[in-house]
Amino acid sequence: MTKTVEQLDRVIIRFAGDSGDGMQLTGDRFTSETAVFGNDISTLPDFPAEIRAPAGSLPGVSGFQVHFADHDILTPGDYPDVLVAMNPAALKTNINDLPKGRTLIVNTDAFVQRNLDKAGYATNPLEDGSLADFQVHAVQITTMTIESVKGIEGITPREAERAKNMFALGLMCWLYGRPVQGTIDFINDKFSKRPEIAAGNIAAFKAGYAFGETSESFSVSYEIKPAKLRPGKYRQINGNSALVYGLVAASIKSGLPLFLGAYPITPASSILEELANFKNFGVRTFQAEDEIAAVGSALGAAFGGALGVTVSAGPGIVLKQEMIGLAIQLELPLVILDIQRAGPSTGMPTKPEQTDLFNVMYGRNGESPIPVIAASTPGQCFYAAIEAARIALTYRTPVFLLSDAYLANGAEPWLIPSMADIPEIPVEFTTKPNRDDGSFWPYLRDEVTLARPWAIPGTPGLEHRIGGIEKANGTGNISYDPDNHDLMTRLRAQKVAGIAGGIPELEVDSCDGARTLVLGWGSTYGPIGAAIKRVRADGLAVDQAHLHYLNPFPRNLGEVLRRYDKVLVPEMNLGQLLQLVRSQFLVDAVGYNRVRGVPFKASELADAITALVNA
Repeated sequence: MTKTVEQLDRVIIRFAGDSGDGMQLTGDRFTSETAVFGNDISTLPDFPAEIRAPAGSLPGVSGFQVHFADHDILTPGDYPDVLVAMNPAALKTNINDLPKGRTLIVNTDAFVQRNLDKAGYATNPLEDGSLADFQVHAVQITTMTIESVKGIEGITPREAERAKNMFALGLMCWLYGRPVQGTIDFINDKFSKRPEIAAGNIAAFKAGYAFGETSESFSVSYEIKPAKLRPGKYRQINGNSALVYGLVAASIKSGLPLFLGAYPITPASSILEELANFKNFGVRTFQAEDEIAAVGSALGAAFGGALGVTVSAGPGIVLKQEMIGLAIQLELPLVILDIQRAGPSTGMPTKPEQTDLFNVMYGRNGESPIPVIAASTPGQCFYAAIEAARIALTYRTPVFLLSDAYLANGAEPWLIPSMADIPEIPVEFTTKPNRDDGSFWPYLRDEVTLARPWAIPGTPGLEHRIGGIEKANGTGNISYDPDNHDLMTRLRAQKVAGIAGGIPELEVDSCDGARTLVLGWGSTYGPIGAAIKRVRADGLAVDQAHLHYLNPFPRNLGEVLRRYDKVLVPEMNLGQLLQLVRSQFLVDAVGYNRVRGVPFKASELADAITALVNA
C-alpha cells in the first residue's frame, strides 16, 4: 500500500521500558543512525542506578530521549512527540510528559494483570479510555518478535523475547526514514560470537520495519531532512568520550605520557574504561583499590613527569580532597575530573546535578585555592579537557574540571577537529641548577606564572624535598616560620588568581536594548540557550553569558554584570554560583534553582526569564 510521507523540521522520541528491555541500546542505535543521516541531535539517557531493579516496577523504568532536527538544536527537548512504552510501568512513569494529541506506541503484550498491578493500575489504561487524548498505536511487539525469530536454531524463548527492543527500533526507523544497514552491521558485530543471536535480533529489527510498512495502523511516515551544519567530518559523541579524546590530545600536544588513576564510580567509570584502549598513544590507566589510592597514583605520576589525571564523582571527590591538598602544597600539575551527580551521600547516582561547585572550591583544609573550569556541552568536553591540562601544566597546579551525568551520557554531533589546529602545550622540565651558586631551589618561581620548576626525580643535582608540610619560599625546606607560611599562602592564591590573565574574557550573546542578563555555567548551556531563543522570539530583549572558568572568573565578569539591571543565574543546585557572584561583585543577582536530578526544560527557564523581565 502507498503511504503518505510528511515533512517535519524536528521530532522528540522517548523510548521507555523495563531496565532489562534494552532501551539504552535502542535509543543509542536510533541516535547513531540519525547522526549518520545528518540531522542535528541531542539525547538524554535516563536509567535507574540499580544493576537490575525489580522487573516491571516503577523504579526500574529505563528511558532514552532523542531530539533530532533539520536545524541547530541545543537540548534533548522538553516533552516527547512520541512515547514508546514497552510495559505498564513505562507508561505510568512517562505519560504525564506526553502532550495531548501526540503519538503513543505501546507493547500490548506486556499489559497483563501482573504488570498492571506492579505499575499501580486499577484498570487497563488501554481499555478504560484514559488514553483517549493521545494517538495510540497498540502493537503486539513481543508476540510479533517471537514469531519473527521462529526457525532460527539455538535461540531460547527468553532470548527471542529479549529481541523486542529491536522490533521497536525497526518500527521507529521506518516511521522516521532512518538508515538500517548501520544497525544490521552493529548487531552482527556485537553478537559475532553468537551468530544465532545476531540473526534473531536482525530478524526482529526487519520485522518491526516491515510492520510499519504494511500495517494500516501507520498510514503516514515522516521525513526530517539533514541539518545544515558546518562543513567537516562529524561523529556522534557523548561527554565522557569527549573528555577521553581531549585528554589524549593534551598528552600529544604536551609531549607527556598520560596516566589515569581512577576507581570505578557512576557516572565517571566509562572514562577509565575507554582510556584503557589508548595504550598505543602511551596512555597508562590504573584501577586503584580506592579513591585515595587513585588520586595518589596520579599525583605520583605527575611527580615523575607525566600528565597525571584522576576522575570521580561527588562522593569520590570528597575522599580525594586530602591528597588534592597535597598536590596544592607540592604545586604539581594534576587534572581532576568531577562528573557530578545528585547527592548527598549516594544520592541518585545516575542523575545530574551541579552541586559540587562549593566542594571543589572549598572542600579542603587550610587556604587551598584551586582553578576550576566547567564543560558546557558533550562536544565541548573535549576542549575543556585540553584547557584543564594546559592550565595545570602551565601553572603547576591541580585543576578541577566539572562535568555532570547529563553531559557524560548525552550525545550530539561533534565536528572532529584537526590536530594541527589544536595549540601546542609547551612543557619544560628543569634539568640543571637554577642558582648562581650551583644549587637548586624547587620553589624559585617563574616571574609571570608563579609556577615553580618541574624537576624529574633522579635528575642529578636537582634533589629536593617533597611532602605536605609547609615549604620555605625558594628552598622548599620544611618551615614553621609564621611569616613564611603567610607568604606561601598568598603566593599560591596569587598564582591561581593570575590565571585570569591567561584565559579569554567572558563573551556575551547580546541583543539591542537588553537590561537583563542570564548567566549560566556547565550543562545549563543548552536549556538556557533554547530559552533565550524563545523569549527573544516573543519580543523580549535578554542577553546570555556562560561561564567556563569558575576560579578564577574571567577578568571582565564584574564589568559585564554591572551593565545590567537584572541578572538571573539558573543552576541545578540551591544557588552556589549565585552566592559567589553576589559576594564577589556585590550585584543583586537572583537565582532559579532546582535540584530534581533532571536537566532544566527550556520552557521553564523561558517562564522564569519572562517573569524576571516583567517584574
